[in-house]
Amino acid sequence: MTGNLIIISSPSGGGKGTLIKEVLKNVRDIDYSISYTTRPMRNGEINGRDYFFVGIAEFNELIEKGEFLEYAQVHGNFYGTSLKQNAAKTNIGHDVILEIDVQGAKNVRAKIPEAVSVFILPPSFEVLRRRLITRKTEKQQDLSVRLQNSFGEVRNFNQFEYIVINNEVTEAAKNLETIILAERQKRIRQTEAIRVILDSFDASLESVLGD
Repeated sequence: MTGNLIIISSPSGGGKGTLIKEVLKNVRDIDYSISYTTRPMRNGEINGRDYFFVGIAEFNELIEKGEFLEYAQVHGNFYGTSLKQNAAKTNIGHDVILEIDVQGAKNVRAKIPEAVSVFILPPSFEVLRRRLITRKTEKQQDLSVRLQNSFGEVRNFNQFEYIVINNEVTEAAKNLETIILAERQKRIRQTEAIRVILDSFDASLESVLGD
């Protein structure tokens, strides 16, 4: 059985990164898609763990080679999702989380309609603004851009199957885990296991009737 692609989007400061970390700790057989980006590395980030940090020239070369499932420009920087990396993980039955913006999510859904899509909403704009200020990862100009973009981003919520309101981290993470686990229980996701079970009934039918 191939794994699910789990698209998780939110405006900057929505808390998707924190929720994803909780899910990765608590859910088995799930991996994180490491994106490529041209944005500068932040304090505490590690190349190859948080992102693959590349220059514009290398990013364009990857586009020409067809290495991306999707790519987009967000807040002045480019981001891309590796095609081969994620195919290798879903082919062994692992779910893969794609942490991408609403534009990238739209591109993935166009190519893979069966992908599971989740949008993380902050409880209010003020909470979003406070979270962005508190994390201190952007200069004032970049912070203003992200806040301005958030007005358009939140209005894309209706393009997603699921909505998780991130008011309290523990509860929101549990709701996200529930979505992922429930998706695994869909009939269409368990056809192979169902077939094996039904075959066992067929094989035993004659002996049961004989008794």
